[in-house]
Amino acid sequence: QVQLQESGPGLVKPSQTLSLTCTVSGGSITTSGYAWSWIRQPPGKGLEWMGLITADGDTYYSPSLKTSLKSRTSISRDTSKNQFSLQLSSVTPEDTAVYYCARRSWSSEDYWGQGTQVTVSS
Repeated sequence: QVQLQESGPGLVKPSQTLSLTCTVSGGSITTSGYAWSWIRQPPGKGLEWMGLITADGDTYYSPSLKTSLKSRTSISRDTSKNQFSLQLSSVTPEDTAVYYCARRSWSSEDYWGQGTQVTVSS
């Protein structure tokens, strides 16, 4: 059973960089055929798929992300810890959301973390 757990600060000040880590257990992030996603849900809005990192370490970002968001988003991994991370620079209050990590199999996410609330506020 694959399990994912997000970790990171719950409160970030505007203009700072948000860093979240997803720790995966029950499976390796280098297993072929799977990728590892970050999704967020701002308050009162729907899920926003941000991007993923593949088993080979390639990254893809959603083409529907606003340019201003895409340019601030970076996904990386640490295979020695079986973790992958999201960095979002120059955050604003609009980046306040519940952030989820998930495993992607084929074209959809099949295992999700419980989500972590991130609030951007001074």
